[in-house]
Amino acid sequence: MRNGKLPALCVKVWGEYACFTRPEMKVERVSYPVMTPSAARGVLKAIFWKPEFEWQVREIHVLRPIRHISLMRNEVSKRMSLSGGPFFADEARAQRHTLALRDVAYLIYADIVLKDHADKDVAAYRDQFRRRVARGECYFQPYLGCREFTAYFSAPTGNEQPISLSDDLGRMLGEIRFRNGKAEPVFFHAYLRQGILHVPEGIYGR
Repeated sequence: MRNGKLPALCVKVWGEYACFTRPEMKVERVSYPVMTPSAARGVLKAIFWKPEFEWQVREIHVLRPIRHISLMRNEVSKRMSLSGGPFFADEARAQRHTLALRDVAYLIYADIVLKDHADKDVAAYRDQFRRRVARGECYFQPYLGCREFTAYFSAPTGNEQPISLSDDLGRMLGEIRFRNGKAEPVFFHAYLRQGILHVPEGIYGR
């Protein structure tokens, strides 16, 4: 079986802080109230990724009450030049306000979708992912929106329950597509229904 309908893979992720930045906020960082599909894919890729497939997120279950925290973070106001000249971070440092989330936990449900050049059955990749989660292995430490907000992960116990909150979350970033060397953001109208964010399959254009 390759890309047939299989039960979604699931991983539990949690952390002390998270910030899933709303792109319309140009100066200060303001987090969406829940993890975005693009952030969830980033966590999955940190755990397990191969060029033969892509991740598609189905659902995100919010396991802890949504709580915000106001932080001040040091950032730099410009990027290092590609020409390789010296870059002095202290001269470009800026302190910016961040409205982040605290004490978060989620279940991510996602599919492995094989690409045309994949030479293995999808079951082989699914088994690899499960083994890596069970052993706590990752290619690099996953994070929750910002690199300093470390994400921890494990297999779900089966006792996790989403919070009993329903809300219209508005326009949410779902995916970044790269076409002709340009990044194209893909948005969708997000609803949280009894603590579950359902991700429309249509955001993953192929």
